[in-house]
Amino acid sequence: MKIGILLDSLQLGLEDSLAFAADVGADGFQFYASRGKLTPWNSTSQDRHDFKRRCADQGLEIASLCGDLGGHGFERSGELPVRIGKTREIFDFALELGTRVVTMHIGVVPENKDSEIYRNLKYSLSEISKYTANQGAILAVETGPEPAGRLSAFIEECGSAGLGVNFDPANLVMVQGSNAAADFKELAPLVAHAHAKDGIRKTVCDAKLIYDRFAEDDFTGIDMNDFFEELPLGLGAVNFPKLLETMNAAGYAGFLTIEREAGNQRLKDVAQGVGFLRQQLAKLAAK
Repeated sequence: MKIGILLDSLQLGLEDSLAFAADVGADGFQFYASRGKLTPWNSTSQDRHDFKRRCADQGLEIASLCGDLGGHGFERSGELPVRIGKTREIFDFALELGTRVVTMHIGVVPENKDSEIYRNLKYSLSEISKYTANQGAILAVETGPEPAGRLSAFIEECGSAGLGVNFDPANLVMVQGSNAAADFKELAPLVAHAHAKDGIRKTVCDAKLIYDRFAEDDFTGIDMNDFFEELPLGLGAVNFPKLLETMNAAGYAGFLTIEREAGNQRLKDVAQGVGFLRQQLAKLAAK
């Protein structure tokens, strides 16, 4: 397994983020391709060529791109044509940069298959799956908004040739209150990329409510810290030794990309996270 860093976690410019990732010994990185200067809409072919050269000079691989478009994902019918179109553009951009994986929150897959939201999600992901499969690419749906089993069944319904999973253990622990290693075992055939993130659950929460508030950036009357807390790697409830053992047994050899969305010392947390993962992977290899 390789170690990556979600550059946006660092809250630095792109150039400084690449230098940081190289300095702390990361193998690669992920960044948001849906915002900022380096996007399909804000960059030229020369910009992309230069970026690929800088990555090579730093000895860094592009683990994946993050294609989150914000809002409610693919839940709302009136937004679907634009969002599907933008997603296709992000995949063209990803392939030009040299990665075939784009991760994304798609909304919350409901239990009721007859609901409008379920139909909208299924239509959108089915359309995207056809596009990505034809290019040998994968849209990796991020875990957390729904239980692992429901997500797996949904992806299979949509056409898994061009779809997969971005496995985020902390989201599952914090929001679903589940066991990360058990969830990975269930999702293993679909996992195309993984986030390395940690956290604790404080109390049961309504996943739909939580993700709707994030989508609308409106936390009036609600404090997310009442429900869960994201923590530096190794300090939360994700059992990384067991999780990594399970991932290794399943044959996962891709990226563990460190994501740190909270805290006021992110550079320190991410640097220590790289060391933590190196230590854990060394222990695993020694078994």
